[in-house]
Amino acid sequence: MRLAHWAVNAPFRPLLLAVLTSSFILPAQAADLVTITRDALNNNASLASARSEFSSVEAARDVARGGLLPQVNASGSATHNEQFESQGSARNTGTGTGAGANAGVGGGDDSYNTVSLTLEATQALFNAVTRQEVTQAERQIDQQVYLLAATEQQLLIDVASAYFDILRAYEVLEARLAQERAIGRQLEQAREQFEVGLIAITEVEEARASFDQSRADRIAAESNLQVAFEVLEQLTGQRYASIEALGDSMPIAVPSPTDRNYWVEQAIERNPQVLAQQAGIEVSRVGVELARAGRLPTVQAFANYQYADSDSDVVSGYDTSAQVGVSANVPIYTGGSTSASIRQGTFQLESSQYDFESQRRTTIQQVRSLYTQVSNNVETVEARQQAIVSNRSALEATRAGYEVGTRNIVDVLNAEQNLYNAIANYAEARYDYVVNLLSLRQQAGLLDVEAIEEVNAWLTGDDVNFTLPESNEPDAYQRAMDIGAPPTPGA
Repeated sequence: MRLAHWAVNAPFRPLLLAVLTSSFILPAQAADLVTITRDALNNNASLASARSEFSSVEAARDVARGGLLPQVNASGSATHNEQFESQGSARNTGTGTGAGANAGVGGGDDSYNTVSLTLEATQALFNAVTRQEVTQAERQIDQQVYLLAATEQQLLIDVASAYFDILRAYEVLEARLAQERAIGRQLEQAREQFEVGLIAITEVEEARASFDQSRADRIAAESNLQVAFEVLEQLTGQRYASIEALGDSMPIAVPSPTDRNYWVEQAIERNPQVLAQQAGIEVSRVGVELARAGRLPTVQAFANYQYADSDSDVVSGYDTSAQVGVSANVPIYTGGSTSASIRQGTFQLESSQYDFESQRRTTIQQVRSLYTQVSNNVETVEARQQAIVSNRSALEATRAGYEVGTRNIVDVLNAEQNLYNAIANYAEARYDYVVNLLSLRQQAGLLDVEAIEEVNAWLTGDDVNFTLPESNEPDAYQRAMDIGAPPTPGA
C-alpha cells in the first residue's frame, strides 16, 4: 500500500518502526516496551549510581555502629640505643714535691636495645554522640530508599517517554512523507498544466513554495526520529533494530478512579520524592539531638597490658604492667562549638521542613495538572480524529472545485497541508495521552513495572523490519525548479 494512499484513506493502521541509518542495522527483532524497560533497569548508569549510593549509605551506618562495639589496639616498638658519656673533675691544692695530688675521671659508653609492647581494649558504656550518629545513619537509609525509588520511577517514565517519542516521531514522519508526495504530484500537475497554457506561472510557484515547505517538514521529522532513537539508546545502553507500534485498540479514557482528590491523596502518601523529603526532616531532627549529645559525658571501660625489655648495662631485664578500669570524660567548655552546632542543626531542621512543604505543594500541583491534561487528552484525541475526517472531506471538495475552476491551486495546497497536519496532530494527541497518563501515575507514586506491562499490552506485537522510505521524487522537484529559469545557452 502506498504511503500517500494510507495517509488519506487509512490513517489509523498500525505502524512498524525501525532504525533509520546504517549504523543501526541489526538482526530483525522488534523490541516491546517491557523488554526495553528491563534493559534500562539493568544497564542505566544513573540508576546504577543511585544503587551504589544506597549501598554507601548502608555502609555508613555500620561505620557509625562500630563506635559502640569493643575497640582493641596494639602497639609496639624495638629501639637500638647508643649512649656516650664523658665526665671528669680534678682538685690540686698546695705546691711543692710533698704536696698531694688527687685527680678523678669518670665516664662510660653504653650500647643497648629496648623492646616495648602495649595492648589496650576499650568498650563504650555511654556515648550519646555515637548512638545518635547510628540513629541518624538509619534515618538516612530510610531517606535513601525513597530516593532510589524516585530514581527508578523517573527512569521508567523516561524510557516510556523516549519509546513513545519514537512512535510519535515516526507517525509524524509518515504524515510528512505523504504530504511531500502529494504536494509533489500537485507540483508536477501544475507544471504540466503550465506547459500547455492552462495556468499561469504564479500557480506553479505557489505549488513549488508549498513543496519546499513540505520537504523542510519532512527533513525535520527525520531528524526528530533519529534523535528519539539516540535518547532511547542513552537510557538503555543498547540499540534496537525495531520496536513495536501502538495499536489502534488502545483505550482512551479518563483516569480511573475519576476523582482528582484520590490521585492527590495517593501522591501525598506514596510519591517517593515527598516521602524522601519527609524522611529528610527526621534526619535533620536527629542531627539536632546529635549536636545536643555533645554536652553529655562519655563513659568507657578499658583494660591494657604493657611489656618492656632492655639489655642496658645499667638496667636490664623486662617490666610488665596491666590495668583494668572505667574512665569518664565530661565536656565543660568547648569554646561555644556545641551551642553553635545545636543552632546549626535547628536551622537545618527548619530548612528540611520547608523543603518538604515545597515538594508537597509541587507534587499536588503536578498531579492536579496532569489529571486535567489526561482528561483533556481524551477529548483532544477524539477531536483530532474527527479533524482528519473533516479535512479529508474538505480536500476532496476543494479538488473537485479546482477541476471545475471554482478553486485555485492555493486552495488545494492549503487543503493538502491541513489534512496532513491533522494526521500529525492526531498522532501527537495519542502519545500525549499515553505519556501524561504514565506521568500521572508517577506523580501519584503508582508507576511500576506492572503499570508498564499494562501499557505494553496496547502494542501490536508485530516483529517486522522497517526501513525508512526513500525521499519523495527528487526528479519531479528538479524539473519544477527549472520552470521559469533562464534558458540554457545553446539550448
